[in-house]
Amino acid sequence: MDLVSLQLGTEHLWSWLVRLLSKDPEWLNAKVKFFLPKMELSSGDKAQDATQGVILQLRRLHAHGWATWQAFIHCVCMELDVPLDLEVPLLSTWGHRDGFPSQLEAGEESQPASQLHHGLKRPYQGCGSSPHPKQCKKQQLELARRYLQLLKTSAQERYGSRIPGPGQPLAFHQAYIPPILQWSRTTAPFNTQEGATLGDPKAEDGTDVSIQDLFNTRANKGPRVTVLLGKAGMGKTTLAHRLCQRWADGQLDRFQALFLFEFRQLNLITHLLTLPQLLFDLYLSPEAGPDSVFQYLEENADGVLLIFDGLDQALHPHSSREKEGPEDPSPALALFSGLCRGTLLPGCWVLATSRPGKLPNCLPTEAATVHMWGFDRPRVEEYMVRFFTDQLRQEAALAELRKNRHLQSMCAVPALCQVTCLCLHHLLPCSSPGQSASLLPTVTQNYVQMVSILGPRGYPPPESLLDLSEVALRGLETGKVIFSVGDIRPSTMAFGAALGLLTSFCVCTGPGHQGTGYAFTHLSLQEFFAALYLMASPKVDKNALAGHVALNSRWVLRTKARPGLLDHLPSFLAGLASYACRPFLSHVARRDGTWVGAKQATVMQALRKLATRRLTGPKVVALCHCVGETQEPELASLVAQSLPCHLSFHNFPLTFADLAALTNILGHRNAPIHLDFEGCPLEPHCPEALAGCKQVENLSFKSRKCGDAFAEALSRSLPTMRSLKKLGLAGSKITARGISHLVQALRLCPQLEEVSFQDNQLKDWAVLNIVEVLPCLPRLQKLDLSRNNVSVSTLLCLTKVAVACPTVRTLQVREGDLIFLLSPPAETAAELRGQSASDTVIPSWKRDHGSSDRAPDLQGNASQRKEAQSRSLTLRLQQCQLRVHDVQELIAQLQEGPRLDDVDLSGNQLDDEGCRLMAEAASQLHITRNLDLSDNGLSVDGVHCVLSAVSTCQALADLHISVLHKTAVFVFAPEQEQLKEIQKRAAPRVSLTCRTPSERPLCPTRIRLTHCGLQAKHLEQLCRALRGRCCHTHLDFSGNALGDEGAAQLAQLLPGLGPLQSLDLSENSLSLDAVFMLTPCFSTLQWLLHLDISLESQHVVLRGDRTGRDQLAGGSLPEFPAGAQFLAFRQPRVRRSLCLRQCQLDPLSLTHLCETLEKCPGPLEVKLSCEVLSDQSLETLLHHLPQLPQLSLLQLSKTSLSPKSPLLLADLFSLCPRVQKVDLRSLYHVTLHFRSSKEREGECCGRFTGCSLSQEHVEPLCWLLSKCEDLNQLDLSHNNISLESALGLVKTFPSCPRIREASVNLGSEQSFWIHFSRQEEAGKTLRLSQCSFGPEHVPILATNLNQALQLTALTITQCCLDLEQLTLLLSLLRWPVGLFSLRVDEPWVGKAGVLALLEVCTQASGNVTEISISEIQQQLCLQLEFPRQGNPEAVALRLSHCDLGTHHSLLSWQLMETCARLRQLSLSQVNLCNTSSLLLQSLLESLSELKTFRLTSSHVSSEGLAHLTSGLSHCHHLEGLDLSNNQFGEEDTEVLMGVLEGMCRLKRLDLSHLPLGSSALAMLTQGLSHMTLLQSLRLSRNGIRDVGWYQLFKALRAASSLKELGLSHNQIRDIGAQHLAAVLPWLPELRKIDLSGNGIGPAGGVRLAESLALCKHLEELMLGYNVLGNSTALELAQRLPQHLRVLHLPSSGLHQEGVLILSRALDGLPYVEEINLAENCLAREVPHFHQGLPLLRQIDLVSCEIDNHAAKPLAASLALCPALEEILLSWNLLGDEAAAELAQVLPQMSRLKRMDLEKNQITACGAWLLVEGLAQGSGIQVIRLWNNPISPDMAQRLQSQEPRLDFAFFDKQPQPPRGS
Repeated sequence: MDLVSLQLGTEHLWSWLVRLLSKDPEWLNAKVKFFLPKMELSSGDKAQDATQGVILQLRRLHAHGWATWQAFIHCVCMELDVPLDLEVPLLSTWGHRDGFPSQLEAGEESQPASQLHHGLKRPYQGCGSSPHPKQCKKQQLELARRYLQLLKTSAQERYGSRIPGPGQPLAFHQAYIPPILQWSRTTAPFNTQEGATLGDPKAEDGTDVSIQDLFNTRANKGPRVTVLLGKAGMGKTTLAHRLCQRWADGQLDRFQALFLFEFRQLNLITHLLTLPQLLFDLYLSPEAGPDSVFQYLEENADGVLLIFDGLDQALHPHSSREKEGPEDPSPALALFSGLCRGTLLPGCWVLATSRPGKLPNCLPTEAATVHMWGFDRPRVEEYMVRFFTDQLRQEAALAELRKNRHLQSMCAVPALCQVTCLCLHHLLPCSSPGQSASLLPTVTQNYVQMVSILGPRGYPPPESLLDLSEVALRGLETGKVIFSVGDIRPSTMAFGAALGLLTSFCVCTGPGHQGTGYAFTHLSLQEFFAALYLMASPKVDKNALAGHVALNSRWVLRTKARPGLLDHLPSFLAGLASYACRPFLSHVARRDGTWVGAKQATVMQALRKLATRRLTGPKVVALCHCVGETQEPELASLVAQSLPCHLSFHNFPLTFADLAALTNILGHRNAPIHLDFEGCPLEPHCPEALAGCKQVENLSFKSRKCGDAFAEALSRSLPTMRSLKKLGLAGSKITARGISHLVQALRLCPQLEEVSFQDNQLKDWAVLNIVEVLPCLPRLQKLDLSRNNVSVSTLLCLTKVAVACPTVRTLQVREGDLIFLLSPPAETAAELRGQSASDTVIPSWKRDHGSSDRAPDLQGNASQRKEAQSRSLTLRLQQCQLRVHDVQELIAQLQEGPRLDDVDLSGNQLDDEGCRLMAEAASQLHITRNLDLSDNGLSVDGVHCVLSAVSTCQALADLHISVLHKTAVFVFAPEQEQLKEIQKRAAPRVSLTCRTPSERPLCPTRIRLTHCGLQAKHLEQLCRALRGRCCHTHLDFSGNALGDEGAAQLAQLLPGLGPLQSLDLSENSLSLDAVFMLTPCFSTLQWLLHLDISLESQHVVLRGDRTGRDQLAGGSLPEFPAGAQFLAFRQPRVRRSLCLRQCQLDPLSLTHLCETLEKCPGPLEVKLSCEVLSDQSLETLLHHLPQLPQLSLLQLSKTSLSPKSPLLLADLFSLCPRVQKVDLRSLYHVTLHFRSSKEREGECCGRFTGCSLSQEHVEPLCWLLSKCEDLNQLDLSHNNISLESALGLVKTFPSCPRIREASVNLGSEQSFWIHFSRQEEAGKTLRLSQCSFGPEHVPILATNLNQALQLTALTITQCCLDLEQLTLLLSLLRWPVGLFSLRVDEPWVGKAGVLALLEVCTQASGNVTEISISEIQQQLCLQLEFPRQGNPEAVALRLSHCDLGTHHSLLSWQLMETCARLRQLSLSQVNLCNTSSLLLQSLLESLSELKTFRLTSSHVSSEGLAHLTSGLSHCHHLEGLDLSNNQFGEEDTEVLMGVLEGMCRLKRLDLSHLPLGSSALAMLTQGLSHMTLLQSLRLSRNGIRDVGWYQLFKALRAASSLKELGLSHNQIRDIGAQHLAAVLPWLPELRKIDLSGNGIGPAGGVRLAESLALCKHLEELMLGYNVLGNSTALELAQRLPQHLRVLHLPSSGLHQEGVLILSRALDGLPYVEEINLAENCLAREVPHFHQGLPLLRQIDLVSCEIDNHAAKPLAASLALCPALEEILLSWNLLGDEAAAELAQVLPQMSRLKRMDLEKNQITACGAWLLVEGLAQGSGIQVIRLWNNPISPDMAQRLQSQEPRLDFAFFDKQPQPPRGS
């Protein structure tokens, strides 16, 4: 085409375009306003004709730039009816950059500059930058008036047109419906606290806020700031523009000026501004005088309103430096901060809108907060009525809304309501009624439907949709919601403008810099298109898509400056992942369903992963929205089942749509759920979303934002929630109006079990209205009305309801608490469930008191009345300001009511009279537990009145009155029938209570009148009131002012009160004289057993028998359960005790005390404690002891004694023959034990430990004690005895002929024991340990030993006695005649070697008769015989074979001389070298008197063994040979067996652990055939085969004198046992046989048992670790030898029957000492004895599965064995009952030393019982309790109480002293 033709064609298009647009000027004006929002139509424009107006508008569009012109051309082709032949050249000619029409270019050149921008907002240049001339006040006012008029005119023009103006959010101009506005608490900066601070409590949060109310704040001075909070789509921006429109219309006349700013536009300003620049440059500039205008605004700031929309989108936080003046440039947010804080434009009004989240710190604490909640149902209906002008469509839309709950939840959001109405407007003419549920099921599909409606022919072009979606996603990812013309392609912009998806407005980036901004009509629409791009674009892979499926929390975060822009993106992604959106996605993506399905599957998979995570409350709500959008029941079920059973929501706003989404998901859940909403701002009508939810079991709301509207909405939902059991509504603003709605709803909820209305500030009428509903709730268990406003009169009405209503169990009122606890019986509940909800039962409190009409009976029929009589009621009215007249009314109510458990009236104002009335009525009110009248003003005079009032009440168990502490508590015992029933239920299977229950009353009474100011003058009156009801009573008069006079008076009055349990007179200013007055009460009061007095701490208690139960209750071990029935453990006999502590005891006082005690019955224990006791006082006390025959124990504890006191106490053995033990543990503690006068004389002992005794004290002490013939042992440990004193002890032996043994340890143990015998001992033993001998001490020791001729044995252990010193000692030791034994235990003994030790023996001055060496035990034992006697002939004979030239020969000669009379040589655990063995060979050949040779557990070479064998072959007189446990091979063993050939006199042979092969066994058998004198044969673990046993047993027939046969652990089995059984008749003298661990079964066991019957002298039988079974036990039981002493059958396969038969056979055997039945399955069949075993010392029943059922017969059997020393019961199933039984028999076992109860089931209670048993059995040393269920802390406390309890893993059993 040539240039001319092109120009002609362009002119044709231009003329056609002008004619087309002239036909629709309104459309053109709308497009101009869209593309040029800052352009205003002037009056000149309106005066021109249509053609000129179109040309002018086109020129303006062209002047804006090619992108705007191109987008406009695309709009023309898209929206107007353009013929196709013109559309193509139009787009091709003017649709690109170079195609501008020449007509516009020509016009542009001729257009003046002033006219080009006509109508633009006048820029304000440099406000305040240059000085201005002074203007007069009149001129200033005129300029301000003109500017204010300009503001209003501009607003009228902007909002007055029917055409959408720039920035107006409404797409349709229907009437405005205001959303729900609700006052909240005053907002505080969120950087200091999470959530808002407390606001005005009087504000009605449930009422709607009008627009006028937004500006009625309490702030008269300072900033007036209101923050409007609402989620996206609630209409915040619309409300801001609505305020501007109303102000323009004159409806907000209180404001002269109004400015509206959007933070999304302010974010575009990157430089600093002043406030005038913000107002004038960015909003509207004045025509002139800007400084004057701004000054006027400052002076009239209270008439200025600034609205800031989108505070949550503010990007630039201001600096920390505060700007104080308007001249300081600042960021926009800093200017906002200055306005809010009053530093800028002080007094102005500021309104900010924001989404919920973290708000900037600039908001002041007094800022008011308003929540915007969108639409409730009436508003939605009103919106639809105004939206649909057609009557038919209007009715159809309302019908759809009422049928579809999901549609209601969507329309609750105003933005979604608009979209929904648009879709319904399109769908209703073509769809049948009720189809909206399928056509508009989700929010996403609403948007999809809207896009299809807006398109001219169904779905819009996919290219345009995808391009617009990319713009949306790119903006969200970069935080951009405003786009410039360069951000969007012209065709995409035309597409968005044509469909109404984009809106335009003027944006200012700074003074003089203006432009056009484009945005999506709503943020949610941008999120929808962003989600569409992610789902439909091939550029987005699956990983990127899945990354966008994330849940954003809506908590108030400290780290997040503002809410994000992608909150709803996951929800739209989930909605697009639904199957219904697949066609739409296929259209947009231009891909098939498989590709789209893969994208959708990615989203679904991401949601499934989220469903299984543990999410916070906000994320749970977001997930519910997402899952609801998918319309996938399987996914919904997964989410529902994954929710926790207790779902909490805290401190974030929730709307109706949120709860609707949650309810939708819960509908797929099978299990019940608990919903808890605390601190959440809730939309007033949101509870309606829960209607019909059957899964909610507990529902709780706690928020001050809940008001009457919320309660009304909740009342509509409650009757539909049939599974609801617990309802809580706390901390709300509900008034009586809201309560009335809830009460009506509660009547329709009979399934409720708990209702809470606490902290709602309810008044009396509302509380009484709630209580009316009690009869209609048959399953109700708790009603909580705490922290409400209830008067005393209403409280008495509530008590009347509690008394009359048969389901009420407790009414608890204390300060703010008001709680009903109910427990309806089954019959009542069933009948009440059958009642109609409309049949209201009139409570008795609502009846007119003067009316004669009787109210309906709340107890119903006869069965209900019976149930009401049997029910019990607890009444707690604490701190309720009750007075005497109130109590009278209360008593009248309670007298007609049920039995009362507890009545608590503490903290009221009853005074003496009220307390007396309640005490008198107590017996008639049937109170079964407590009556508390504390803190009611009871005086001292009122105490007697109260005590007299309850004197006739037989059920009183405890009365505690303390005037000082304001305490008055009555405790009542249950009735006798109830008590028996309780005891029957609580009694254990095995009764462990007292054997004589009649000794104690069922219900002892405790009366405590403490700290009441009582004096002696009050006692007679009090005792008169107490007389007759004090039987078995605990009286407590502590903390009063009785004094000595009162004590004397009480001593006279006590016999008239009857038997008491205890009397406490502590803290009554008593002196020692009171002790002398109270002591005779032991004689006058039969019940008095213990008198405990501590004068310094003023502790004075008289009590009867204090059992274990009382001790536990008294607090000695407070962790024990007080209800354990078996803790009543009685001592076998009643003891009386006097405990006198912290007093001064002089001789006169002691004399007086002893005289008063002479008449006291016994046995008596006296325990005294004073700071110092002089020798004179001690002598006085000791000399009075013979006059006290009833005295059993005297103890002086924490009393300082002089060093002379040990001698005074030692003399007591002669002074008082009844003394059994003197125990002086230190000079501060002494205990004297006495025998009773009826006991026969026995042994006694003394203990003087830790008394700092020196040598000068020890000798006279021993001399004094030696005069006592009954003295058995003396303990002088821990007295710092020196080595010289220990050596000097040897000298005392001659002066103390009765000393039998002395033991001294100077190491850490510091022990010093001396044992005595009744008669003079010929031989004495001295043991010295850790004495640290030096070279100078050995001669002294030898000298002392040579003088102590009666000393026959000396043991030296770790005394640093080296080899040289031992040699010296042996050489110096010279006795005239006799035997002397020396034992040395030193470390060097194990290292010296046999040769060196034998060399030491050569230095002995006497004959060595015995040598014993053990290297491992580091021990050398020698026995010396004096004087030395030699055998010259034998020595000469041996010397003829020796070479005297060598050292070896010399040593041999010395040994032969010294050991010529050696009778025993024992080598154990030694290493024999060849030299040593050669020396032994020479020695053995010379020993003609050797009787015993032992070589055990040693290492000898084959050569050395040959030497020994050679030497032993000459010992023909040998009687004992022990070669056991040596490391010999079979060949060495064969060599040894050659020794046996000539040993015909052998009596004892031990070859255990030697490998006996066939050759060695043949030699042994051959040797045994000649040993006719053999008495003991031990062959354990020798590995003899079956054939060998036959030969061996055959050889035993020759050993007719055999007494001991040890064959354990050899695998004899049944065949060998039968061979042995055949030999046993040939062994008539057999006394001991050990066949343990030989694999013998029942057959061999029975055969052995039959043969053992022929061994009449058998004493020890050991058959353990064989599978013998019950058959062998049966056979043994029939043939047990009469002389049997030891029976060992551990792990023998015995069961209950076998053990029972065996125990019957053992019963009564007189010689049995040990029984071992461990590791057999005994269970309940423990050994039953009826006659007992008198000599039984040890019984082993470890790991026998013994439980508590066998405890009683086991304890009874053990009690019949008085000689028992050790009982092993570990690893069984014994519990506390077994411990109780064992504890009762412990006192009867005087010889018991050890009891092992490890690894059982004994708790701390059982251990305490054992402690009580130990207190009676002093002989026992340890009870093992490791690994029982006792905590370490409790174990430590028990062990501190009784050190003999051992809880350690290792046995810490104390070793008994030598010779004890």
